[in-house]
Amino acid sequence: MNAKSSLPLGKLPAPMLRQLLSNVPISDPRVLLGPGIGLDCAVIDIGNSLLVFKSDPITFATDEIGWYCVQVCANDIATTGAEPRWMLTTLLMPGGSATEAQVTAITNQVYRACQSMNISLVGGHTEITHGIDHPILMGTLVGEVEHTNLVTQQGANPGDHILLTKGVPIEATAILAREFPRLLKPVLSTDELRKAADYLYLPGIGITRDARLARSAGRVTAMHDPTEGGLAAALWELAQASAVTLRVRREAILIPDLARRICEHLGLDPLATIASGALLMTVAPGDAETICRSLRAEGIHCAEIGVVSSGSAAVWLEESDGSHSALPCPARDELARFYEEQANPPA
Repeated sequence: MNAKSSLPLGKLPAPMLRQLLSNVPISDPRVLLGPGIGLDCAVIDIGNSLLVFKSDPITFATDEIGWYCVQVCANDIATTGAEPRWMLTTLLMPGGSATEAQVTAITNQVYRACQSMNISLVGGHTEITHGIDHPILMGTLVGEVEHTNLVTQQGANPGDHILLTKGVPIEATAILAREFPRLLKPVLSTDELRKAADYLYLPGIGITRDARLARSAGRVTAMHDPTEGGLAAALWELAQASAVTLRVRREAILIPDLARRICEHLGLDPLATIASGALLMTVAPGDAETICRSLRAEGIHCAEIGVVSSGSAAVWLEESDGSHSALPCPARDELARFYEEQANPPA
């Protein structure tokens, strides 16, 4: 990419991000885990326990952004084995159109989500500003975990089994049904559209419960939250963080019917579309079935989708006919591409 060309919507390109992070200043030896590709949280040793830090904005969604913000921040905290404890938020509202009712509604969404997860909201900032046309909410969440319970994306081992909860792409299904209902009316009934919008809550975009149940049932070696770039990006990030090869079976990956139909109608690849709500994890081979059974017993779909093998960082996808091919790492999220196309339709 030309240094002067504009960047596309979504995450920074991985090569650019890798270059930026190569010079990150960290002088405190208590920082056990800093920024890196596929590493969504920072971990700091405070002596008796570890603090885990996460920061994330809500940019694609405009509906229920308070709920989104708390859930997506808590998701990454949960993938470390930590419990989410303390949160700060920054709410930016567009000048000229923001109302007191809007600010109150978003604030109450944050309160409700924090209360449901026993998270203390300890501070932040709210501002009416220029240069934006819709509310933007950013959250910073701090979690806590004992030293012996820390899980990172670097822990996957050859021989581990790969598990996935709920299916993909849950978050994109909810966002598209809430933000673009008109485009989905040709393929979804009114009841189906409402159900798709409610994917925000059922099966839900949160994975803290999934992570707790999995860790209590067996040996979890690594966990990851598939966000931008969907499951495909999450698999690549996990493979790169742990320096392993992941071998995944396409047929084992659950794509719920509503999600599949929405993606097909809008021309989106469901494996490369933002997918909060699914928990991707690697587990000790002897515990895979026990963990799956424990999650299913609590009403959470869980399936074994592949295995970890030795070798350089790579992701291989097995098709139903037994053939294998490298799974491409998405250059950008499918939802980001869709948003850009909607904002700049072809002439």
